[in-house]
Amino acid sequence: SRFSPPSRASPASRLTSAMANVPASALSKEQQDELLCTYAALILHDDGAEISPQAMTNLIKAAGCTVEGYWPMLMAKMVGNVGMDTLIKMGSGAGGGGGGG
Repeated sequence: SRFSPPSRASPASRLTSAMANVPASALSKEQQDELLCTYAALILHDDGAEISPQAMTNLIKAAGCTVEGYWPMLMAKMVGNVGMDTLIKMGSGAGGGGGGG
């Protein structure tokens, strides 16, 4: 069969390998802050909650993390202006097919 069987790896290890080739610990503080805010916005969106700076900050703090104060404000403003569904589609990586050859 051309399809491989489902992976027996743990969900966390599958997520890690699928999400990035760089461990979070290798990211700059600014990149980590942006990533934390992105995850917070995605969690709030998935839960149907309002994506506000305070809700993001509360979620980030509950995870035992901190970010620079401007990140939640920037992310919430971007989500409000562009829309979370649009941002998710933009980041999905669903590009066009390759050229024939």
